[in-house]
Amino acid sequence: MSAAEWTRREARGQPSVTVSPIPDWAKAQKVEPKTICARLSFPKPPVRRLPSRRRHSADGRLVEPVRKYYPSMDSSAADGARAPPSRAVSRSRLCVRCGERKAALKRPKTLEQICRECFYIVLEDEIHQTIVDNTLFKAGERVAIGASGGKDSTVLAYVLSELNRRHNYGLDLFLLSVDEGITGYRDDSLETVKRNEIQYGLPLKIVSYKDLYGWTMDDIVKAIGLKNNCTFCGVFRRQALDRGAALLKADKIVTGHNADDIAETVLLNILRGDIARLSRCTFITTGEDGPIPRCKPFKYTYEKEIVIYPCYAISLFFMLDYFSTECIYSPNAYRGFAREFIKDLERMRSAMFVYLVSSFVSDDYHWSRPRAILDIIRSGENFRISTTTRMPEQGTCERCGYISSQKLCKACVLLDGLNRGLPKLGIGRTKACAGADGAGQQRAKRSEGNVSGLQGKHGNLDF
Repeated sequence: MSAAEWTRREARGQPSVTVSPIPDWAKAQKVEPKTICARLSFPKPPVRRLPSRRRHSADGRLVEPVRKYYPSMDSSAADGARAPPSRAVSRSRLCVRCGERKAALKRPKTLEQICRECFYIVLEDEIHQTIVDNTLFKAGERVAIGASGGKDSTVLAYVLSELNRRHNYGLDLFLLSVDEGITGYRDDSLETVKRNEIQYGLPLKIVSYKDLYGWTMDDIVKAIGLKNNCTFCGVFRRQALDRGAALLKADKIVTGHNADDIAETVLLNILRGDIARLSRCTFITTGEDGPIPRCKPFKYTYEKEIVIYPCYAISLFFMLDYFSTECIYSPNAYRGFAREFIKDLERMRSAMFVYLVSSFVSDDYHWSRPRAILDIIRSGENFRISTTTRMPEQGTCERCGYISSQKLCKACVLLDGLNRGLPKLGIGRTKACAGADGAGQQRAKRSEGNVSGLQGKHGNLDF
């Protein structure tokens, strides 16, 4: 069919339906298919256009969108106008606790979508229930809060002071900080603790490594290097907390160890084969046979929820003030590997839970919920030691009187090695600390001969 005949048929309104979809003249001129449809009076194929939120005039200026007015239902019945469809709030976006406010976050512990107000109520109620169920405190006790200026200790100090006032615990609270002597880290975090002292109205006591041991962590790192320095810091800080609490005449010490920290400790003790510590690392109260017991109210609280807690304003005029910089000597710590492993486990369980829920699986699959951290803690709690296993007997250090299973406690052994120019003396499985072999006995005797000189130069170690 020629182009002229095609045009005549189109003018008469009688498009040919017997011709091929692409006529000869279109093949010769290589006409686009959409042009052929127009010549045949066929409708053009629909084009999907995304709605644009901004409109511009011909000269490029931004034009505000026209807002249409929709009359009410009464007037629409009279003039025939149609009202827009109502947009009801989806039930999935409402808080699952109150059902009234819009959900602001998803709890890492249960994956519940809750609002900000309910998150504070639920988290504080869980901590209060943990305190009550385990009878952590008694009325009239003096409690020292281990405050480092970080998120855990800051949230612990605020929540414990609020619960003490709200539920009338009758506790006398104090802030206790340890100055390890880390330039650029601990001096800045102590400034945060001093501000918390004013904000919460709690007395503050600071003890330092320099006053107790005659060494700072900067000096120790210079002597031993960046490897195994966390061993010195952990041993010295644990004993420094007890010494500071003894100065405050405290009955108990509370620390901000959360569920993630306890799960990491369980894995570390398993990897090290430390059965003695594995049997007691999940206790919510430890050191009852020592000088001052220690409590962990955040035992079942996720670290992510502690991070979320101070991110939202507690009120319109108050927010939590904490120090978030990591220690400059801790990136190579062995605990970091256990932390990453637990995060991967929790991430896998969370992904599996979301997949099953999206696949309309019933709630009977409770095993798929993101509870890897709590499962590790429960496993540590259910750990039992055989009655035939010989466990180390707890005693006291012959030099300083601190609790120890050896003749000399770990702090005295490490301090003795630093003072003698042998910083690696107490690291590893050496028998010198117990004085079992001949060389160890000679070293122990020489160190005992210099006890008075060490105590006079590096502070009194007696309890």
